[in-house]
Amino acid sequence: MIDNALCSLRDIYRAIREFELEFSQKHALGLNEGMLLCTLCTEMYSSSEIAAKLGLTNSNASKVIRSVEEKGLIERRLGTEDKRQMYFVLSAAGKGKLKEIKDADSEIQEILMQIISKKAAQ
Repeated sequence: MIDNALCSLRDIYRAIREFELEFSQKHALGLNEGMLLCTLCTEMYSSSEIAAKLGLTNSNASKVIRSVEEKGLIERRLGTEDKRQMYFVLSAAGKGKLKEIKDADSEIQEILMQIISKKAAQ
């Protein structure tokens, strides 16, 4: 049982790594950067909220936020209730990039379907 689970995890991990390489080449973004754009597609979040949503430490989330901000894909906004609180939203360029990513989204589904089919055949 554990052997099958480990083999399945290995295949999933390999598929994610392959997807991340293709994603990076195609969109000039790391996977965490792409997931940040998806996170901000409907709401604005603070850096600590982004860290929690992405499952990253605050330090790593800050690096991802800074990188995406430098690419012009997100913008900072002051909180309406607390002017000291900083929130992040998609910029117009970020919305365009997210649309580009979503249009190519079928690739990950194909990769995962291959894994599922492979495991079902075993």
